[in-house]
Amino acid sequence: MKLAQRLQQIKASPTMAVAAKAKALIAQGHDITLLGLGEPDFQTPQVAADAGIEAIRSGYTKYTASSGSDELKEAIIQKFKTDNGLDYQKKEIIVSCGAKHTLYNISQVLFEAGDEVIIPAPYWVSYPDQVLIAGATPVFIQTKEEDGFLITSNQLKQAITPRTKAIIFNSPSNPTGAIYPAERYEDLADLLLSTPLWIISDEIYETFCYNGGAHTSIAALSPELKKKTIVVNGVSKAYSMTGWRIGYAAGPKEIIDAMDMVQSQSTSNPASISQKAALAALRGGAAFTEMMVSEFEKRRNLMVKGLNGIKGIRCATPPGSFYLFPNIQDTFGKRFESWSIRCATDLASFLLEEGGVATVPGEAFGADGYLRLSYASPTEDLVAGLKKIERAVSKLS
Repeated sequence: MKLAQRLQQIKASPTMAVAAKAKALIAQGHDITLLGLGEPDFQTPQVAADAGIEAIRSGYTKYTASSGSDELKEAIIQKFKTDNGLDYQKKEIIVSCGAKHTLYNISQVLFEAGDEVIIPAPYWVSYPDQVLIAGATPVFIQTKEEDGFLITSNQLKQAITPRTKAIIFNSPSNPTGAIYPAERYEDLADLLLSTPLWIISDEIYETFCYNGGAHTSIAALSPELKKKTIVVNGVSKAYSMTGWRIGYAAGPKEIIDAMDMVQSQSTSNPASISQKAALAALRGGAAFTEMMVSEFEKRRNLMVKGLNGIKGIRCATPPGSFYLFPNIQDTFGKRFESWSIRCATDLASFLLEEGGVATVPGEAFGADGYLRLSYASPTEDLVAGLKKIERAVSKLS
């Protein structure tokens, strides 16, 4: 059977592939600690769960508008105003089946063959593939650990061409935890405003800022930047609602209308029940999020200290998200029995099969020499994972 040519350009999600392999080993009886998938271990806040149950009981189980219900859009508008200092109207909001779906819709309405899309690396694994599915070309800017994994104005200037259609920012970042401060965005603003490129700002991890750090939405810096920015967010991370599949975007009406048209011909509306749960989370879930972020900060500190105590691993303290991106280049060239560590994929495979801990190699994010570990897992799992990593790495010589 001949499949569509576009499928030859993309690959399955590496993070999902690691999770599937780890779960297969668990099914075979292996003791595997999962530090690969970015999913908060907390249960959905009760206020949201109750709203979902009530939606079912009251018969709120039919279609809504394809772009989402008015009441949920109103709550999202209030969220943007309160949290980000941004004013939007309902016609500038769309609700989709998760932030990944939102980003996919954006790529479908903006990108086509001949376009270039700038993606700072390390990047979330789905950005390049979504660009490729739309027929466009991803253009990577390789950031440096010593620069906090943030792009510079000089790098941006060199990357922009007449074919540049958009740039994707992800702050706080998956996988590095990097946060773009307002000053860095301001350094980039003149370049961003000097061309007709669109700015896609993925802010799904905005609540996960530590040590008193704060998230800044680039759209809030000036009216001119807001006009060319599409802000993406959702309830999956901030309210531990990954399975409910609710994401949303805010931006210029013509872009939102186009996304609605694509969505109306693909998924139609997001699940009505999930919309009710998301509404309740946005209106009454702040205390839950604060509790979760406080706990994640403790876990982050535990993991950073533990990793830096392992010979061959160096881990900076990330200011945001719930991932660590330790530098593991000192393990390259080392061996144990039939294992030879030449890259991050080799080390991730070694840690999974020899050590019993699942991580994601940096190549999946466009950065060999690093591993991504999630600390959105119970503390006992993190402690067990650290011990396994230390035990496995100590075998290498």
